[in-house]
Amino acid sequence: MTLIKSISGIRGTIGGPSGDNLTPIDAVKYAAAYGVWIKAQSHGQNHKVVVGRDARISGAMIQELVMQTLVGLGIHVIDLGLSTTPTVEIAVPLEKAQGGIILTASHNPKQWNALKLLNAAGEFLNAEAGQEILILAESKDLVFSPVDELGFIEKNDTYIQQHIDQILKLPMVDTDAIKKAGFKIVVDAVNSTGGISIPPLLTALGVEVVPLYCTPNGEFPHNPEPLKEHLTDLMDQVLAHKADLGVVVDPDVDRLAFVDEHGAMFGEEYTLVAVADYILRHHPGHTVSNLSSSRALGDVATKLGGQYHASAVGEVNVVTMMKETNAVIGGEGNGGIIYPELHYGRDSLVGLALFLSHLAQMNLSVSALRKTYPNYEMSKKKLALTADLDVDAILATITDLYADDQPIIVDGVKIDFAHSWVHLRKSNTEPIIRIYTEAQTQNEADLLADRFIEELQNVAARLKK
Repeated sequence: MTLIKSISGIRGTIGGPSGDNLTPIDAVKYAAAYGVWIKAQSHGQNHKVVVGRDARISGAMIQELVMQTLVGLGIHVIDLGLSTTPTVEIAVPLEKAQGGIILTASHNPKQWNALKLLNAAGEFLNAEAGQEILILAESKDLVFSPVDELGFIEKNDTYIQQHIDQILKLPMVDTDAIKKAGFKIVVDAVNSTGGISIPPLLTALGVEVVPLYCTPNGEFPHNPEPLKEHLTDLMDQVLAHKADLGVVVDPDVDRLAFVDEHGAMFGEEYTLVAVADYILRHHPGHTVSNLSSSRALGDVATKLGGQYHASAVGEVNVVTMMKETNAVIGGEGNGGIIYPELHYGRDSLVGLALFLSHLAQMNLSVSALRKTYPNYEMSKKKLALTADLDVDAILATITDLYADDQPIIVDGVKIDFAHSWVHLRKSNTEPIIRIYTEAQTQNEADLLADRFIEELQNVAARLKK
């Protein structure tokens, strides 16, 4: 497996030859390049970087390699240990650090890991900064510190609680209403750091918690991507415990999805729809998501007198557009909530607190709340890439074929039809083409996805000739 280097970080599978996988050598190489870049951004300062990880089996190994590499560069490291991605993002500015590293491959299976890189604001690096680090990693300009100037590691395990405390203080988190509602919630944390962050948050909100896979040992009990087909245990447990809802997060806790009281998916696309509905009812304004997000978000934003904007896929792109439009809420349709009143990062903890506030104030069941939104169904499929596939040429051909439909080519190709759309793009995190479709029924969405998979394959075959 080739290392994947993108705006989502340095990602690969553990083991195998260096350069083709995320091996110890590769972890040190890219950590060193990042450390040199950090020092170049902050001349004459005491350099500080926050480091945390999800519960992946490889996490402790990779974290030690990364931290000691930074120490070798004369950098003061704040070691959060087991943490969440949004917690690390919050810790960076609180520590007045120059950056942060989260060791997580997000929704990828357990054999994967990654270095996600942050700037001094606790936000993901932009493409320009990422490219500088990649160039540094391949250069001979990685100069380490002499023995008297080595950095040091300082452990701090308080930030998850600090993160929770900040959420509880937010004016839009209605703690009284949530406590009064008396919710019972099943939590699937896929045996990662959601297990040490989501239950404490819910307990502080007066929720009865039923833990499911909340031991942070990295042994994912199912595919960690929070999709319907992976969540049968959660659905069963919601019914068995007569819970009000089920909550699932991915291993680094930046994606959030719900199961209703009947054991049915709320729809991960509708996590952001519901939270945006709540925020915009109280604070009308701009909303941002990426091109692969549901039309329902734009419908709700418009209905509430706001304006909706679509960015390229990737958290950094969403955040950039949120800042440009001064958006009051944003995120990604995969269950990522970005609430700028707390910080500019996808955050399942604040997303959950805002969702429960909305649910409690509306005095509705989860299924009844879902029925208040326009109904669209989405299909998310993948086409594996091989070395001989020229993805850019394939997508350019598709663009030409559908020129009359005025495709959007900001990020891959998105084609809007009267009652549906398709978005084709090369993944930032896996060697695949993602095929997203949305229509008024699941069958229509699936058929549209299958149609475009066939078209992609046919175009690829023609280009080979």
